[in-house]
Amino acid sequence: MREILGRRRRLRFRRKARTARQEAAVTFAVEWDWPVLPGVGLAEPVGTAKTSGRGGLWTKPGTGGADRSGAERSGQGGAERPGPGGATRTGDDGPVCACPDPGCVVPGAHPFDPGLLAATTDERMIRWWWTRRPDAPVLLATGGRAPCAVSLPALAGARALRDLDAMGMRLGPVVATPTRWSILVAPYGLERLGELLYAKDSVPSSLRFHGEGGYLLLPPSTAGTGQVRWERAPLAGSARPWLPDVEAVIDALVAASTATPGGGSRLAY
Repeated sequence: MREILGRRRRLRFRRKARTARQEAAVTFAVEWDWPVLPGVGLAEPVGTAKTSGRGGLWTKPGTGGADRSGAERSGQGGAERPGPGGATRTGDDGPVCACPDPGCVVPGAHPFDPGLLAATTDERMIRWWWTRRPDAPVLLATGGRAPCAVSLPALAGARALRDLDAMGMRLGPVVATPTRWSILVAPYGLERLGELLYAKDSVPSSLRFHGEGGYLLLPPSTAGTGQVRWERAPLAGSARPWLPDVEAVIDALVAASTATPGGGSRLAY
């Protein structure tokens, strides 16, 4: 009985999370005019290897767990999923991306089908996408009329926010994963960004710039690095979140990345 009740609670939680993703995507697109699309997501766990007792098996969404029985018959533990050419790969080192790339370095956190150019603010399209794929992460197509962002390792991000707060700098939304924080900024062009960076003595390679043609995971998504959340949430009821110019924050982000151990030269996902 206890197991049944626990399973029901997990199912209710999962349904609530799925609804939250769709409604968040609609809010971003319709109320804030941010073009979004579903990310590729993670391969689905379909069970546990019976013979070895090691981690759960993984399968590409929509395959119905076709690889599960073969792994169980062979007695090989570890998480497996189909790879290119019918090969399998293990997921013992972490979550497995649903895309065909066996070496995907951003599992679940990038566009695949549909591609980035499909990003839209059309509510009907968005609801259709997330009705078909309710677990898909929400991706923002950055640049153009949409926000851009600058991301950096989480420790450096926390330091940068403390420094910006101490300076009295007004910030917009800040997106956080367990490994990286992203400061949303007003749209900028490559020429403008290039001029800003050229004026610096050095720019840490751990900084990433999400501009035209880029994308960013938005809450309440889940990807290979974990849950995506708001470190600084948009103001409740705001018609469209206010965003600072990239010039206002870039010095603090460069300084924080340079000063934080492991945050200056390592491009960590």
